[in-house]
Amino acid sequence: MTEKIYTDKKLGMPVLLLNIVALIGGVFLIVLGGMKIDQYRPMIGVPMLVLGILIDALGWIPLCGLKVIKPQEALVLTLFGNYKGTLREPGFYFVNPFCSAVNPAANTKLAQSGETGETKLSGLQLNLGGASKTGAEAVSKKISLKAMTLNNGRQKINDCLGNPVEIGIAVIWRVTDTAKAVFNVDNYKEYLSLQCDSALRNIVRIYPYDVAQGVDTTGDGNADEGSLRGSAEVVATRIKDEIQSKVMDAGIEVMEARITYLAYAPEIASVMLQRQQASAIIDARKMIVDGAVGMVEMALERLSEKELVQLDEERKAAMVSNLLVVLCGNHDAQPVVNSGSLY
Repeated sequence: MTEKIYTDKKLGMPVLLLNIVALIGGVFLIVLGGMKIDQYRPMIGVPMLVLGILIDALGWIPLCGLKVIKPQEALVLTLFGNYKGTLREPGFYFVNPFCSAVNPAANTKLAQSGETGETKLSGLQLNLGGASKTGAEAVSKKISLKAMTLNNGRQKINDCLGNPVEIGIAVIWRVTDTAKAVFNVDNYKEYLSLQCDSALRNIVRIYPYDVAQGVDTTGDGNADEGSLRGSAEVVATRIKDEIQSKVMDAGIEVMEARITYLAYAPEIASVMLQRQQASAIIDARKMIVDGAVGMVEMALERLSEKELVQLDEERKAAMVSNLLVVLCGNHDAQPVVNSGSLY
């Protein structure tokens, strides 16, 4: 199905004015016909009365063909089941009154900006998050062409190492082909939401949460350092491409995808935190030891250059041991002053 732009001229205002004039003329004919009948002129009064009644009784039909299109809106029109075209340009249109607007996703409200929460309209409370509404039906058949943000709920997915993680994404999308969106899928909003969940699961299962040894995330057969935490931009791009490949037939363009939430699942979060803390402590210890060894080496060299004191190998070993204990300890050193001889 290919989109066709409805090419009729924007005759909404002239038709509206003519319709108002016709309705007023119908009322005038009814009144004038009644007066002629009262004057015993039924041959003139009855046709005028009938004509006026017909005009006023059928005058509402042209009003059904008046359509107002705002910027970044579209209206898909069908006539007796046949696709006639789409109104995309803003303006006041007059179309065939028997044309009907089609939007199977009109009642679907996604978790996105402008479509969640509760709204009070003319004394009627509409629960936009559910399917039921109180009061009159207030659903527009127009299709928004604006860029919208879909924010599905957080999902619990196992990464490539089997660790459960919770992740959420925000997808910026818009409708580019209204005919495909309406006729190629049953409900393009639900279709997009399901494809986002599916693509998120497919991509997350390729990556570990943190950098792991021997993991290939690119599919080239070589281990790399890709991870959900460290390669967020790459992961988001792959998710966007995955979603776009699935929703192209629905006339939807995915403009951007971003990871909005990423964390270990609660059942393993505390264990993983301890693992990260242990890794951080080991790295810190390595840095402290490297620095301490450098400082001891520098101290021995300086003492040897200045010839302040002559130390044999045993005294050097004792000095090295004492300095390493002081520099690598967790607490401040408490020196012991020896007032006697070293020997």
